[in-house]
Amino acid sequence: MGTILLIAGRTLILYAVILVIFRLMGKREIGELSVLDLVVFIMIGELAVLAIEEPGTPLVNSVMPMGILLLIQIGLAFLSLSHSKVRKVLDGKPSIIIKKGKIDEKAMREQRYNFDDLLTQLRLKDINNIADVEYAILETSGQLSVIKKDSSKKHPITYTQPFIVDGVIQEENLKTAQKGEQWLRKELKSKGYEHIDNISFCSYQDGEFYIDKRDEKE
Repeated sequence: MGTILLIAGRTLILYAVILVIFRLMGKREIGELSVLDLVVFIMIGELAVLAIEEPGTPLVNSVMPMGILLLIQIGLAFLSLSHSKVRKVLDGKPSIIIKKGKIDEKAMREQRYNFDDLLTQLRLKDINNIADVEYAILETSGQLSVIKKDSSKKHPITYTQPFIVDGVIQEENLKTAQKGEQWLRKELKSKGYEHIDNISFCSYQDGEFYIDKRDEKE
């Protein structure tokens, strides 16, 4: 009886600890978990199982590693917020599987993504005909974002590509849009934005800019 009560007590304590840890890690849908999040979740789950299965082991032996994992995850999350290169290493970057209605087989091979995967995810989005897709983007979470064709529109369908993130010019996106850094700086200067470092986010879509300045530090 005493062992049963001990296991029940440890289970309740670990449940509360894990709940607090997950709340501190921030809100994110299961389908949006990064590889880093998934690794941390699995390791915390394994530590909890071991602590419950071995009631004779001090509880601190499991709780302390959970705390260390939490600190690592939060630290890397803050790093990824302020450094786009760190974010790319940790989360990767989206891959365009279908571009302007054409399938990019090379991108699919790089992501080890086959046609069955593509068709399955399209069906999950109620798209039965691949010919209806203008863009399909495989996000870093593994989900497929789809932009459908619209014959009623006069201009080609596009999607938002950031040109500047956290004050850093996204050269690859500029190249994809067939634009250059000199053109971008000239356009921004004409709109009153002299310093790239002061821009938090800048995108260009359908001939129009969306620009958001960094929050002023108080």
